[in-house]
Amino acid sequence: MTSNTRKAQFKSNILALVFLINVLNAFLLPQQAYALDEQHTYISFPAFIASVKNGDAETLRGIYVAGVMAFPIVQQPTNNPGYVSSMADTVTQFGMASEAGNLGLLAHNNLSGLHFFQLMPGDTITLVYGDGHTVNFIVDQILQYQTLEPQSIYSDFKDLETGAILDVQQLFAHVYQGDFHLTLQTCIENEGDPSWGRLFIMAKPVGESQLNKFHYILRET
Repeated sequence: MTSNTRKAQFKSNILALVFLINVLNAFLLPQQAYALDEQHTYISFPAFIASVKNGDAETLRGIYVAGVMAFPIVQQPTNNPGYVSSMADTVTQFGMASEAGNLGLLAHNNLSGLHFFQLMPGDTITLVYGDGHTVNFIVDQILQYQTLEPQSIYSDFKDLETGAILDVQQLFAHVYQGDFHLTLQTCIENEGDPSWGRLFIMAKPVGESQLNKFHYILRET
């Protein structure tokens, strides 16, 4: 029992460490910023599905929100859990979220992550897989945290709504563990600091059949 507990704690520490590296470093690449009111041309949903399909039913290939985003999804390279694509209009799947049993999508806050701020509770997020099948999620929570010590790898995080203070393990568990869900993550810029805080968009799957299908895919990958 003690051995199993230690193994579980070790895995939790690794997850938190990777998450910590990711949130402190992954969003800091210098990129051209995009204004929120910049005009984007969104293709139709069927055309978007056709544009991201690659025939692989188990690979997440695109994220679509009507009038907000229609972006391809790329996966992180093996053994590089802090990777976030620096390409415009692209979102990165967070591999450690899948290991925790859920889905996580990352984007720089001066690229695709800028559009995460346009999402509202009740919005529908549609994920597209390589064979063209889709699964819908409904935005359930929008969480914002301030990094209390931006220069420290041991920084705690303050919930901007409730004032609650979480350490990195608690924050990882809160946004990426628990009942099956989708989490979108980017940074919050404030007072010239591009990594001042963290934004998490959390969404629940629509329909029990879709939930079961996703759990099967996660177990097989």
